[in-house]
Amino acid sequence: MIGTILTKIFGSKNDRVLKQIQPQVNRINELEKTVQPLDDAALAARTVEFKERLAKGEPLDDLLPESFATIREAARRVLGERHYDVQLVGGIILHQGKIAEMKTGEGKTLTSTLPVYLNGLTGKGVHVVTVNDYLAGRDAEWMGKVYTFLGMSVGKIVHEMDDQARRAAYAADITYGTNNELGFDYLRDNMKFELRDFCQRGFNYAIVDEVDSILIDEARTPLIISGPADISTDLYKNVDKILPRFQRDVHYTVDEKARQVSLTDDGVALGEELLEVDNLYDPGSIEKLHHLNQALKAHVLFQRDVDYIVSNGQVVIVDEFTGRTMEGRRYSDGLHQALEAKENVKIEKENQTLASITFQNYFRMYDKLAGMTGTADTEAPEFKKIYNLDVVVMPTNQPMVRDDYADVIYKNEAAKYRAVVREIKQMHEAGRPVLVGTISIDVSEKIAAMLKKEKIEHEVLNAKHHAREAEIIALAGQYGRVTIATNMAGRGTDIKLGEGVREVGGLHILGTSRHESRRIDNQLRGRSGRQGDPGSSRFYLSLEDDLLRIFGSGRITSIMDKLGMEEDEPIEHSMVSRAIENAQRKVEGHHFDIRKHLLEYDDVMNKQREVIYRQRREVLEDDDVAGAIQDMVAELVDGIVADVAEGRTDSESWDWPALADRIAETFNFPLDWPEDERRDLQAETLRERVMELVRQAYRAQEERNGPETQRQLEKLLLLQMVDTHWKEHLLAMDHLKEGIGLRGYGQKNPLNEYKREAFQLFTGVIHTIKQQTVSHLFRVRVIDPEEVERLEEERRRKQAEEQERLLSRHLAEGDEGGKQPVRREGDKIGRNADCPCGSGKKYKKCCGRFK
Repeated sequence: MIGTILTKIFGSKNDRVLKQIQPQVNRINELEKTVQPLDDAALAARTVEFKERLAKGEPLDDLLPESFATIREAARRVLGERHYDVQLVGGIILHQGKIAEMKTGEGKTLTSTLPVYLNGLTGKGVHVVTVNDYLAGRDAEWMGKVYTFLGMSVGKIVHEMDDQARRAAYAADITYGTNNELGFDYLRDNMKFELRDFCQRGFNYAIVDEVDSILIDEARTPLIISGPADISTDLYKNVDKILPRFQRDVHYTVDEKARQVSLTDDGVALGEELLEVDNLYDPGSIEKLHHLNQALKAHVLFQRDVDYIVSNGQVVIVDEFTGRTMEGRRYSDGLHQALEAKENVKIEKENQTLASITFQNYFRMYDKLAGMTGTADTEAPEFKKIYNLDVVVMPTNQPMVRDDYADVIYKNEAAKYRAVVREIKQMHEAGRPVLVGTISIDVSEKIAAMLKKEKIEHEVLNAKHHAREAEIIALAGQYGRVTIATNMAGRGTDIKLGEGVREVGGLHILGTSRHESRRIDNQLRGRSGRQGDPGSSRFYLSLEDDLLRIFGSGRITSIMDKLGMEEDEPIEHSMVSRAIENAQRKVEGHHFDIRKHLLEYDDVMNKQREVIYRQRREVLEDDDVAGAIQDMVAELVDGIVADVAEGRTDSESWDWPALADRIAETFNFPLDWPEDERRDLQAETLRERVMELVRQAYRAQEERNGPETQRQLEKLLLLQMVDTHWKEHLLAMDHLKEGIGLRGYGQKNPLNEYKREAFQLFTGVIHTIKQQTVSHLFRVRVIDPEEVERLEEERRRKQAEEQERLLSRHLAEGDEGGKQPVRREGDKIGRNADCPCGSGKKYKKCCGRFK
């Protein structure tokens, strides 16, 4: 109450922010008169002038009014579009590193040119992040004309570009790209062996378009680069075959709120019987239990044409927030393979994580981050907490006159869809264009079939027709047009009203159900009422909708029953709309918890990732890592001496055999001291003598290989060891995360346990990298060129034989009648057995790697 009164007197925080910006907007408008008389060359020359002033130490903020006035005039000349005052406000907000919430149709793309140009003057690079390749390409070309007019370079990052093109794009003053491409480029760069091969050049300033879609919705799934793991796919098929025997509420239970499936005791018993194991929870059977759980999830929780589609023999994920297909993205932890088994398509092998990062941690690397969208205010607390981004709601350029009607609720889905079709028909007959919003492909196609029966022409936009997205949306405001579309997030194309549409009432938005997130509903609604256009919106719901069914429709059901309401008789009241909004808030809170949980765990990994990537980059930047190698050697010697001599004053009580073994294992030379030389030694003296022997052995190794070659070997081996053991560490961390939740049953905080064990694992991997690098450097021999050529020829021969063998097997499998069993000559070598080549390594780590 007091807060409401104070807001009325002093204005909200949002109002105060907008008020503080107004003097700068007035100043830009005053400067407009000074730039209009300039010819094109003089206007473009201002870019050089601004850069010179920055080089002399003038603050970037001081250039804001002049630079904004300059690019406003450039946009007017090149595009024929002049920034409105509210767009100037939006540009200032973006430059300040905040989120500008601007309604659909208010010109976010043009607004972004203001801060992009200003920050591009620094020469450190500006990234404009979009939700798909189409928008990245369109905006780079469209707005790029303004930047190039002013003498700035523009690049774009899209899928299937090679590294050379990517490097050129990142080197530009302004770079457009998608969040996925930018994130994956960061991971790929940190897997390279030469600094000159890196594509990205730093993280200065980024503006994220559709910021809620990218930083909230997509932040639940981390970016992962993975390679195939050596695991058979047969188990997925075997488990999928037995799944029809499992009955709901008998063998498993479903928690739809948490999207979880759990086996009952009867289910576990049935699984043991069908999979022919004594105990599913035995360590040897735990993999089968995992596969069974994932298969249950695939069949019970994931629906075809809702969560995924099957296209060209592949299971393709559908993004629940944008309705787009996510080509190349796969569910992790064997779930995608379980879906492939369910749909009877080719099962791809499981993957091992090679590198990963969350969007939260990727975008927090930028020195300054900003965002723009039509709907961010509902998620303002999350933006502040996770990214330290404030949300500022922009006023519209023209007053909003759209009519937003209260929700209508029916008893069941059939009645709701009949009512939806009736309203579409009524609007269509009046000539009003209708945009029908659905939450899944399945519902889109159901309504399309009903409209076909009514002989109403319509267009369908969903994940199956995303290629025609911009064309379908652009025409959705034409007279009498009916368009059915899955979620409208980030379409990037305005719906402009056609001739005669304004007179009949404008575009009507018809939502066929509420989404779990209010933002998605607001995005749909925001498609109508652009720039002061007339329009209206209404949402239709039923008590069978997931949101109402899962999050409590019992009270509304009982009211409808008591009133004796018929199936086709709806409830329409603002109280119902408020109840639904409360349910949505609960779900949003639940999703925020999931994202926060993901981030808490990834923050642990992120600190480790930063250490590894920073050290890796230092190695790449430094041609000579001999100093770092000598530090590792000294540290290892200290550790060995401490283990042998610490706490023992008498040298005769030291474990001399263990010392000799450790020195031989690590530094590859025998430690053979006579008895009389061992007497009366102190630990420090021992350390000095061992260190001197180690240095002598390394100098001898350096002379054998040559100093220059040894420097190259040091760098190459260090990078190789870092990469190998970091990948193994990622796999170990994946396994740790899978089982850490069980610690809660022991009254322990899983996150604290994860932090503690992750630290121990990381400390171990750092020690292993040092130990293995040094050990290899003391053993590696550079052989003469003739021997190298012979080994290379041998490698090529084996590779050719392997390719021929694979081709023969492929041809044999293609000819069903000609299949021949593959016969092995000699005894089978176990993967964990010693390699027969005599290297001392396990077979799987040596010659078995090529099998």
